[in-house]
Amino acid sequence: MKEFVYTAQPGRVVFGTGTLLRVPEEVDRLGRSRVLLLAGPRVAAAAELLAAALGSRLVVRFAGAAMHTPVEVTEQALEVLREHSADCVVALGGGSTTGLAKALAVRTDVPQVIVPTTYAGSEMTPLLGETEHGRKMTRSSPAALPEVVVYDVELTLDLPRDLSVTSGLNALAHAVEALYAPEPNPVTDAMALEAVSAIARALPAIAADPSDVDARTRLLRAAWLAGTCLGAVGMGLHHKLCHTLGGSFGLPHAPTHAVVLPHAIAYNAPAVPEVLTRVATALGAEDAAAGVFDLLATTGGPVSLRELGLPEAELARAAELATATPYPNPRPVTPAGIEALLADAWHGRRPGGGVSRRPVPDLSWLTDQVVASFDRTPGDRERRLLTDLVRQLHGFAIRHDLTEAEWARAIEFLTRTGQISSDIRQEFILLSDTLGLSSVVDLLTNSRTPDTTPSAVLGPFYVDNPPEARHGDDIAQGLDGTPLWVDVQVTDQAGQPIPAAVVDVWQSDKDGHYDLQLPDLDGPVLRARLRTGDDGRLTFWSIVPPAYPIPDDGPVGRLLAAVGRHPYRAPHVHFMISAPGFRRLVTQLFVAGGDYLDSDTVFGVKEGLIVDFEPGTGAPPGGRPLDRPWRRLTYTFHLARI
Repeated sequence: MKEFVYTAQPGRVVFGTGTLLRVPEEVDRLGRSRVLLLAGPRVAAAAELLAAALGSRLVVRFAGAAMHTPVEVTEQALEVLREHSADCVVALGGGSTTGLAKALAVRTDVPQVIVPTTYAGSEMTPLLGETEHGRKMTRSSPAALPEVVVYDVELTLDLPRDLSVTSGLNALAHAVEALYAPEPNPVTDAMALEAVSAIARALPAIAADPSDVDARTRLLRAAWLAGTCLGAVGMGLHHKLCHTLGGSFGLPHAPTHAVVLPHAIAYNAPAVPEVLTRVATALGAEDAAAGVFDLLATTGGPVSLRELGLPEAELARAAELATATPYPNPRPVTPAGIEALLADAWHGRRPGGGVSRRPVPDLSWLTDQVVASFDRTPGDRERRLLTDLVRQLHGFAIRHDLTEAEWARAIEFLTRTGQISSDIRQEFILLSDTLGLSSVVDLLTNSRTPDTTPSAVLGPFYVDNPPEARHGDDIAQGLDGTPLWVDVQVTDQAGQPIPAAVVDVWQSDKDGHYDLQLPDLDGPVLRARLRTGDDGRLTFWSIVPPAYPIPDDGPVGRLLAAVGRHPYRAPHVHFMISAPGFRRLVTQLFVAGGDYLDSDTVFGVKEGLIVDFEPGTGAPPGGRPLDRPWRRLTYTFHLARI
């Protein structure tokens, strides 16, 4: 067992939308009444809203925060704080504003309420980086850690695309460095990997549609996690390089982090291969450094220090400054090694060679045109569904830089899916089932009442108006297989029987075939419609169903084979139950102990639907003469009232 130490940083977090207006109550909660509001011009509208909410608590505002927290700016703000006897600092803005609040706190111990508007993450750390005489120095102090952080997703919605990308990469740097810090622990590791995964998926969505609230929410939450990791385990080579480039050469903070990160990862890769394999997996990439570089390039961020204005002639001096007092790092830091790293970053070379995917152009104008074309759609929900579908489809194509050849293959696949479909071969249903979409829609529609029987997918083999059967009939009609006596009851949520409920039943034969797949059969078999009696019960004979493959001779089967998935369904019997005043239930009962219960290819198995098909004992019900083993299935279905 590897020992570790984890120090949880104190502090209160308020996360949501519209939470900006909760800042006054957080000030009150701290027992403070004289607020210094730090807010720059970029957040002027939000600052006015916050100022109005603070009311008489607000005694003074300061708008002069600057990148890399220059000491001279801190001294100006400190004079303002003391002159107005402020007893609390509220910082609204990005990393520069947060840094200024921290600088004031370490000098006066004034409590802080931080409201981030970017994805910097520094609000979650006790770290403070300050610039003086052209050098950026970092220190850690408990006084620098804010007492309260208020995250408001709405404040990030107008963050420009380029700043969103570079700020998100800044957060990614916090998470990655935490994974190979000198004293990692499983708590920060878990948070860091979650942050890496969330950032890798949220950034392309935001680059495609900056108004994507869900993606903004995921990215802001990931920045919180990443900042927490940085505060818990400290910084390494990446941050040292960025502090040097920012403090000594005036490079912008977030873009510098974005450009340097893939090259810092590549430098450390030989020393921590296992860690960076985990990072690559979280990114969904083959290589961590190349994956980060591609993420930056495809979301439209800068990929070189040259773009940020660093003269090539300064690379040697930057390497010398960065290695003079290096931060802890898994690979030894040498001037020659760091100069080579910075040279790669200056030229914008892709780590590991190869060609990065092309920068993705801004196609929001086209998406907006298509969305606007549905403005006259009758019905609000229909319009919302269509327009959101357009945005999701366009976003998918843009995020993955979809090529004409790839889209042509997709069109060909869908065409073949349609061509093979017929009244008895529902390939599109099969596609929906194997992608799990049928189960998603089923759960959204039918599984919101925990005291009712779980639903399951309809599947492609249901036939409307099956033949009527009486209680005790054999719906297998003598087909070979282990006889199965089914005795089920249909009740409401309180357990009261539901009489005259219509119950459609269908299943496969012992070889896994439905009657629709057997043209030599004379009429329907192993499917029937029964009705419950006054006690809500019905009974019938059938056969024990086997596991079986879905039809895999078409496009869906070829798709499964191409991705290494099996086509098998766990053994089950289908039921569709309807009764006046009740929500229709479509479900399946699965054979306990059957194959593929944990890997059903259409994701239809739910724990509450796995049932013992018990060995029959005594005389078979209904006086049926049997000279071989048989099984018994008993179950009670609970329907939800409408």
